[in-house]
Amino acid sequence: MSATPRATLSRTDVVRIVLGWVAFVALLLVRPVLGPSAPAPVLIAALAVIVAVIVVCAFGVVVQAEALARRLGDPHGSLVLTLSIVLIEVVLISAVMLGPGSHETIARDSVMAVSMIILNLVIGIALLVGGIRRGGMAHNRTGTSMYLAMLVVLLSVALALPALIGEGGAYTLGQAVIVIVLTLGLYAFFLFRQTGAQASDFIEVGRQSEHRELSETRDAAVSVLATVRAHGTEIVTRLVVLLLTVVPIVLLSHDMASLLDDGLERLNAPRALAGVLIAAIVFLPESITAVRAAHGGEVQRTINLCHGALVSTVGLTVPAVLVIGSLTGQRVLLAETPAEQLLLGATLLLSITTFAAKRVTAIHGAAHLAVFAVYLLVLIG
Repeated sequence: MSATPRATLSRTDVVRIVLGWVAFVALLLVRPVLGPSAPAPVLIAALAVIVAVIVVCAFGVVVQAEALARRLGDPHGSLVLTLSIVLIEVVLISAVMLGPGSHETIARDSVMAVSMIILNLVIGIALLVGGIRRGGMAHNRTGTSMYLAMLVVLLSVALALPALIGEGGAYTLGQAVIVIVLTLGLYAFFLFRQTGAQASDFIEVGRQSEHRELSETRDAAVSVLATVRAHGTEIVTRLVVLLLTVVPIVLLSHDMASLLDDGLERLNAPRALAGVLIAAIVFLPESITAVRAAHGGEVQRTINLCHGALVSTVGLTVPAVLVIGSLTGQRVLLAETPAEQLLLGATLLLSITTFAAKRVTAIHGAAHLAVFAVYLLVLIG
């Protein structure tokens, strides 16, 4: 029997939602005071409050995401959290492009930062934590291989190919149309197979037999629909709570961009670090969930969250900005610098090597963290 909204929605959930939105409104009101002339202590205090609110809200998102994952099962449960965050991120990037000023590198910088954070920082911490606690962790190599195959193609087309065939690092209009169709078509086919005929390839290794037995009696999509019918009120309530908690996180993260830029400028630090910090904060709920899953031995769920998030980010962000650029006449610079292309290639090669193993370990995690450290070195240098 499905739970009532009141039973599903706790007082803590309401507090988190109210806190997130109140903080966002307050930031809008005090933004004029937090300009370049604001004293350093005020700037630091504002950033500290924003980060604190985001962390509190992030834990609320994690609670709802884990409950949905348990109810819907993977890969559908992980996909809910992934698409909630990624879609909001894509909308905000698109809004920035449609606003005043020139933003020709926003997609490139965002995708690169998210790629390094997810593939190296989050995966590294998750494997390190899970590996130390549980030793080698078995994963579903078929599903993981599909994620990595998608990432090799999508990231190569997004960040490397424009440097070779584009004009000054940007695709021409004709090339952009082909890339949009190719990217969206491949991403749609992947989602269709992931949530349908090949859903069992994204299940934890120990639970595959249970999933196959279920699939013998009913289709995976039918199974999800049956779950939604049986627990519809609970699922809808949790989805609404998740979205109401996620949106302030993303809005606060992007609104604090100017504060970070100002702070980094005062410290004479590279402004590129602001993009990395914002991307890390935006994906904080997913990162916490992924690390907790690895700590609990659910390494396939960690993979579904991390690799799934990046596949969705590239699969949706690149077509969106190329469409906007084509319609508005804006130049969309996607080609990365040689140093960052090298790091991206090394990251993909390391990911393939890591997940080609039957069991992933803490040493794999340490290697990914080392690559992320090199990435920060490149940014600072």
